[in-house]
Amino acid sequence: MNSVSKIVPVLLCGGAGSRLWPVSREEHPKPFLQIGDGYSLLQKAFIRGINAAEGVTDVLTVTNINLFFKTKEEFEKVNVNQLETTYILEPFGKNTAAAIASAALYAQQKYGNAILLVLPADHLIKNEQAFNEAVSKAKFLAEEGKIVTFGIKPTTPETGYGYIQADGYNVVRFIEKPSKDKAKELVQSPDYLWNSGIFCFSSEIMLQELEKFCPELLQEVNACLNVSEKTNAVNMNKIRLSKEMFDQVTDISIDYAVMEKSKNVAVVPCDIGWYDIGSWEAMGELNGRVDEYGNRVINNSATKLINTQNCYVNADSRVIGMVGVKDLIIVDTPDALLIADKKQTQDVKQIYTQLKQENNEVYKLHQTVYRPWGSYTVLENGEHFKIKRIEVKPQAALSLQMHHHRSEHWIVVSGMAKVINGEHEQLLNTNESTFIPAGHKHRLENPGILPLVLIEVQSGEYLGEDDIVRYSDDYGRVR
Repeated sequence: MNSVSKIVPVLLCGGAGSRLWPVSREEHPKPFLQIGDGYSLLQKAFIRGINAAEGVTDVLTVTNINLFFKTKEEFEKVNVNQLETTYILEPFGKNTAAAIASAALYAQQKYGNAILLVLPADHLIKNEQAFNEAVSKAKFLAEEGKIVTFGIKPTTPETGYGYIQADGYNVVRFIEKPSKDKAKELVQSPDYLWNSGIFCFSSEIMLQELEKFCPELLQEVNACLNVSEKTNAVNMNKIRLSKEMFDQVTDISIDYAVMEKSKNVAVVPCDIGWYDIGSWEAMGELNGRVDEYGNRVINNSATKLINTQNCYVNADSRVIGMVGVKDLIIVDTPDALLIADKKQTQDVKQIYTQLKQENNEVYKLHQTVYRPWGSYTVLENGEHFKIKRIEVKPQAALSLQMHHHRSEHWIVVSGMAKVINGEHEQLLNTNESTFIPAGHKHRLENPGILPLVLIEVQSGEYLGEDDIVRYSDDYGRVR
């Protein structure tokens, strides 16, 4: 295989992060969480990708359509060199094989061939220099035609990770998530590594292996890309995959689809300070200072601990008082509270699953929800009424829309609002208001240079966020 100089970071930004509920939610998953320094895991992955090798000019991201605007805003804050960003937008998750197949197909079409560095956007890596050295080794192996995975030297008998038996750069076999006893055995041997889920390969070789081991998946993803909705702007490309076509794509991980079957796989053993933060116990080990009793308190200096040992407390604003307890995880958000035994934090996922089955929006949304035009915060939610604080960015506008089941009162708190209400258009200043009856087309816009803040009072038989019909939208949300 000829040397391939072009290297493109591919960020996989998805998953629900259900074990980190209630901070992580379906529309605010783990990649958007911050670990102490003001940068999200997603932003760290972006920076890591562009600094991993010389000559990076493009970043490719595979994410959910509902996370696009949030992802784009996160990147804009750290993309200081205005590198080209491309987004492949999935209507729902279909696992890593589909995501990697779409990235490889796109790269092959755009660049002819390229080295792809696949980075999960929810990992933390503390030793960036060691990571860059590992990427250099992986890139060399990829140019030799190998599909390279990064193997992490294990430090504890983790049962939540897959393992790789390695002989130098050669992969002997993959081992799925082991039992506790088996994990203890593996961690004592120098031949076994954690499977990090970080990969490096040429798009050409990956497509060959996909064709060999899962041709149906490759055909399904290719057909979906061919009918996708493509939008190009300055330094930004957007590929929106067809919901109907993507629904037919096989749901399988890249490990099962290719890595465990291919004879063309190599591993780069590395010690890069890697963390796949899969539970609140793991998060607690990374966040905050430990007091003399083994407690860590995050975000809340008002927390009071009396005769309390080995606890982790993550609270936004409310005063948390703990007396005579130990080995607990306490995570408090404005609309949900988690209390868990440190030894059972993997089971937090069960709470998330139950909430989702009950269609309780606490699994999906925070009290404050971010939209491309701004944000809204639910202040109170009662029977047949809901009160929101809405903030609209300067020069931004909500969609022209209508609700079947609810009416809305808008009261301007600060700024100026341009309102379309049925056939009428008006400007509202501070302390002025309007009423939007159910069934009326309406639109809210901020024509000014300062944020617009208003209070919205909804009333009606049904107040769900899905009671919305969009007629036009500045952000492409009308199909």
